Amino acid sequence: MMHRRSSGRRTHSASTHSVGSFIRALLPFLPFLAASGLAAAEPPPAASSAFNTYVASLELRLALQHRSQNGFVAPPPAGQSDLRLRQGELIIEQLTPSSSADLPGAMLHHWRGTAFIPGGKAADFERLMKDFNAYPQHYAPQVMDTKILSQQGDHFQAVMRVRQKHVITVVMDTAYDITFGRLDPQHGYSISRSTQIDEIDSPGTRNERTLKSTEEHGFLWRLNTYWSYQEREAGLYVQIESASLTRSIPTGFGWIIGPFVKSVPRESLEFTLRSTCNALQKPR
Repeated sequence: MMHRRSSGRRTHSASTHSVGSFIRALLPFLPFLAASGLAAAEPPPAASSAFNTYVASLELRLALQHRSQNGFVAPPPAGQSDLRLRQGELIIEQLTPSSSADLPGAMLHHWRGTAFIPGGKAADFERLMKDFNAYPQHYAPQVMDTKILSQQGDHFQAVMRVRQKHVITVVMDTAYDITFGRLDPQHGYSISRSTQIDEIDSPGTRNERTLKSTEEHGFLWRLNTYWSYQEREAGLYVQIESASLTRSIPTGFGWIIGPFVKSVPRESLEFTLRSTCNALQKPR
């Protein structure tokens, strides 16, 4: 993990409720929340180890998948035909293993989404993915701000300020290590691994600050994203997989964070996939 830091950026959003406002609304419950361990800066070591083992297996499967044109993009699941994709549907699959429920103090989430873009080109997709400065334009309101820290060829390090909303709104500064690769001009992929995730209190105000390690709530501990894309004669197939790690839900407090940690992984993936399709379908 990278050293903790504050980006120093200010992004104004008068209508956004911060993590701080959420906490203040729950002041009467704080003694009980503290006792239940709601504040959780880092996942338990066993959960981190299990997540690392899981994504290592996932990345091995993708590496094998990307060695040949056949199966470069995983086919639709049984009963969901290619015709649905060509008609503009997004196919979303939950791949989370049942064993994720056994992680100590944490929850693992794994989702995959597939789409087809008529007339899409692999080169346009790669150009879109590498244009980090335009992410706030294409992926608003989730992505609020982006900055490239370094670039060496197809390897990038970037930071993004992101906003997630489901019952509550959480703003985070997230840092990623990102690598792009390709089998040939028609087949490519990217691997994005989070290296630091900080929760932001009172974003866009004079009181903005990065929460200390003892204050964070574990809404998102890890997030890895994997894109696969394949250009064919009629257009472009794009596929995204996300593997994330969040805190588990303390007994009796599912009403506070349950909807957030359970719903956001899927909704975020679907939003990203749909926004990507929209961006590629617009005149460029």
